[in-house]
Amino acid sequence: MHDFFLAKEIIDELKKISQEEGFNKPKSVSIEIGSISLAHDGHPEHTEDISLENLQFGLKSIAKGTVFENTKFEISKIKGDHWKITDIAV
Repeated sequence: MHDFFLAKEIIDELKKISQEEGFNKPKSVSIEIGSISLAHDGHPEHTEDISLENLQFGLKSIAKGTVFENTKFEISKIKGDHWKITDIAV
């Protein structure tokens, strides 16, 4: 479930960037993701690490009907505890 929250956060950020930069239908987006654990209720004992496979599925699902519907999402695992968009190919 947390994977979908992160996928929505990433798609929302991509929508913001696409509006600012004025691009449409990017071919691919590269994302780096560290060891992110999310808790939906603020209790650290309820955290769950993000599954890259589930994140990929969530990104594709949430991207349907947007300019990112046919975008290839390339996700790399990195050290740290954050995520960032590293490249958008148009």
